[in-house]
Amino acid sequence: MLVGVPKETKNNEYRVGMTPSGVRELVGHGHRVLVQSDAGIGVGLADKHYTEAGAEVVMSASEVFGQAELIVKVKEPQHQELGLLRPGQILFAYLHLAPDPEQTKGLITADCVAIAYETVTASGGGLPLLAPMSQVAGRMSIQAGATCLEKSHGGAGVLLGGVPGVAAGRVVIFGGGVVGCNAAQMAVGLGADVTVIDRSLERLAYLDACFGNRIHTIHSTAAAIEEYAFAADLVVGAVLVPGAATPKFLARSHLAHMRPGSVLVDVAIDQGGCFETSRPTTHDHPTYIVDDIVHYCVANMPGAVARTSTFALTNATLPFVLALADKGCQQALLDDANLRMGLNIHRGEVTCFPVATRHGYNYVEPLTSIRSQSAVG
Repeated sequence: MLVGVPKETKNNEYRVGMTPSGVRELVGHGHRVLVQSDAGIGVGLADKHYTEAGAEVVMSASEVFGQAELIVKVKEPQHQELGLLRPGQILFAYLHLAPDPEQTKGLITADCVAIAYETVTASGGGLPLLAPMSQVAGRMSIQAGATCLEKSHGGAGVLLGGVPGVAAGRVVIFGGGVVGCNAAQMAVGLGADVTVIDRSLERLAYLDACFGNRIHTIHSTAAAIEEYAFAADLVVGAVLVPGAATPKFLARSHLAHMRPGSVLVDVAIDQGGCFETSRPTTHDHPTYIVDDIVHYCVANMPGAVARTSTFALTNATLPFVLALADKGCQQALLDDANLRMGLNIHRGEVTCFPVATRHGYNYVEPLTSIRSQSAVG
């Protein structure tokens, strides 16, 4: 199979969809790999690193999209890239379609096979291709929040760890999953007063066992959300509903009850965000202020630590890329129910139920779509 790795074009996105070691594995399996020139330059991977691994370097995205059967990216195709997709071409990337009707329509129109990293599952549960970036984003959320709390960034001037004789800052984390757990780890490390709110008692018990008395665990209710958010210096939105838009936990009316200069970091912004006042921002302009509350809603947070993120992500994606290339897309999807859960759009049909429901499309079960298209082919 001919595999293509284009350079990312999203604002301040320096990650790359494949490392030279991944290229070497694919070439060793008998596949060809096209890499766009300078695709890895943002993480210190020059074209020569790719050619030494066996890749063919081409100058433009149009060459990659125009020739490759399988496109391996990091972020969703931008507007100019949607028009480069071909019927039957396989796209493997983060897509986050639930809050993005334009991209959903574009992928349907392209008649491609779009597999989303964020909905691929694991045999033992969890989301193995989302997990590494959730780890990064969770840890970054506390770094970003701590910076936003500085007076020069619009915050209240609070040091999360405090100092002797002065109370530590209060961090409240909505969601105790991978993002929330990693955010808690960083916040505890800084010496903050940390509370994690989640509706799963099982998850709260796990966090309690991990952190002991270094954090507070609270069952999620409307009253608890308000009580802890109103007293917080930093609130991290870390809730995920796989494939679906994130529910809103704080309305604009709540902001008036929060501490002026407190900070909201919305890690869930890719899926629509946890807060009513959230809107996507970029690393160029990461924050804005609503009713004296600083909002940090960067939609590709891990892109700021691109080298760490690239290697963490490609460690997870490579086995699936190899399966798609070795077996062919159809057989790989038929053989692996976990990979099949990542199938969001298949040849014009919406095969992810939350996405279909969100945007009003007819939902087609993935196996049904794969088999029907195979019969037509």
